[in-house]
Amino acid sequence: MSKTTTPSLDRFISPFRVDGAERFHLKSHKTSAKGGIDKEEGEAIIEQNRKRLSDFQDKLYAQDRWSLLLIFQGMDASGKDSAIKSIFEGVNPQGCEVTSFKQPTSKELDHDFMWRSFLALPERGRIGIFNRSYYEECLVTRVHPELLKAEKLPPRLVTKNIWRERFEDISAFERYLTRNGTVVLKFFLNVSKEEQRQRFLDRLDQPAKNWKFSMNDISERTRWQRYQAVYQEIVRHTSTSFAPWYVVPADHKWFARVVIGSAIMAALESLDLRYPRADPASLKEFKAVRKALEAEAKGRKKA
Repeated sequence: MSKTTTPSLDRFISPFRVDGAERFHLKSHKTSAKGGIDKEEGEAIIEQNRKRLSDFQDKLYAQDRWSLLLIFQGMDASGKDSAIKSIFEGVNPQGCEVTSFKQPTSKELDHDFMWRSFLALPERGRIGIFNRSYYEECLVTRVHPELLKAEKLPPRLVTKNIWRERFEDISAFERYLTRNGTVVLKFFLNVSKEEQRQRFLDRLDQPAKNWKFSMNDISERTRWQRYQAVYQEIVRHTSTSFAPWYVVPADHKWFARVVIGSAIMAALESLDLRYPRADPASLKEFKAVRKALEAEAKGRKKA
């Protein structure tokens, strides 16, 4: 397979990119799309993207100017964990960190809804991965209003406009991040209800996967339509040119990884990452050090 370039990967990126330019309808995005390729071709692209990601991550870390924030959202069993594990296989863990946001602690509930996300943002030169994110505070809290009450907001601030206000706050926050050198990419793993059912059965059938199963997953499944409607609202109101959403077909895990990996590659390639060049004074010092090291080796031979 020849060297993959961004133009050849664009067919796995553009159809799934949502940047607010057009009105978004979730039903218009097929969960079973495969981009006109088969699994074997997909696996080859995934492997090539892994190799390029490792190279880009090394330059990102060395340059120490940009950072990358990747946000993964999706229904239970949509494949977030396995996608992260697959795409970042072989990447230096020193420059990459995954944060999984669970139910807020009492300390976190005593802060604003984005506070814990601030603490987990990637440093310059690093890749930060949010497995679920601050978007949960516009999702789960909307499906389960009792959770919003636990956030202890002053009652007069909890109005019918609260969700639109949170969308505005999130978009302002993401613009702030991009203006300060953090590239923000957001992935919604769009899985069908039938595929989720099959994956739940797989978890029940395989003892090694039993730990992944929770009765709460079944309870949330009964609210499927509500979650889909809220996700549509989230993507519709927080898709921007500076922090786009990628609505990733997730029924075929291998194709989801093709789309996600390709979008990450395109973003990193656009940064023109390079290893820092040494200044003239340092180069002069390097020559002196090399000369001394070579002389040391000659001295050992004579001895």
